[in-house]
Amino acid sequence: MPAVTSPTLLLARERDEAALSYLASLMPNAAVRLFPGGGDSLPAVEEQAPILREIKEFIGVDVPTPDLDTILATLLFTDIVDSTAKQASLGDRGWKGLIEQHNAAVRDCLARWHGVENDTAGDSFYATFDGPARAIHCAQEILARVRDLGIEVRAGIHTGECELVGGKPAGLTVSIGARVAANAGASEVMISQTVKDLVAGSGLSFEYAGEHELKGVPDRWRLFRVTS
Repeated sequence: MPAVTSPTLLLARERDEAALSYLASLMPNAAVRLFPGGGDSLPAVEEQAPILREIKEFIGVDVPTPDLDTILATLLFTDIVDSTAKQASLGDRGWKGLIEQHNAAVRDCLARWHGVENDTAGDSFYATFDGPARAIHCAQEILARVRDLGIEVRAGIHTGECELVGGKPAGLTVSIGARVAANAGASEVMISQTVKDLVAGSGLSFEYAGEHELKGVPDRWRLFRVTS
């Protein structure tokens, strides 16, 4: 590290401050910039604006900022199947404990597969990924993990161009993702044709689930179940 004499910018999460500061101390011309958050990486899609600002300030040159009004993202939606009946059988206190375990399992899977939690309401989650294969693997792991809790979830995945509202993906693509999830059965991962095409050659297998009308969305949509 002492041989690296060129000006160097080190970017990481705040949680890695100690390790990064030690690394910077070994480099004669290193600068450290830390970002909030608990993930293990800095997703370029979700955090490109602050990253570019730090680079711009470091090199002293104007870095063109891309249009941040829209992003391409893979959306994952999950929710517990028959949650009302389960809540009634457990009672409020038992349901609260189950939801806490469910949420912990889902968040652990999101962290493992580099998903970004955008929203949660009751027994459902909405997250984004920088690639569809990761979203599928994450959904499969979530289904397996929560089954150990005595519950089943359904999951839906779609990829498309999203508007950014308050820093979060929004718009028709998000609505499509939610409708895809609504067509999934218990312990099923349902995906759109777009996702299937994007993961060609990944080794994942799918079963055609027919054409569907998605509530509030134009046209008919070809959906597929993940079988591998």
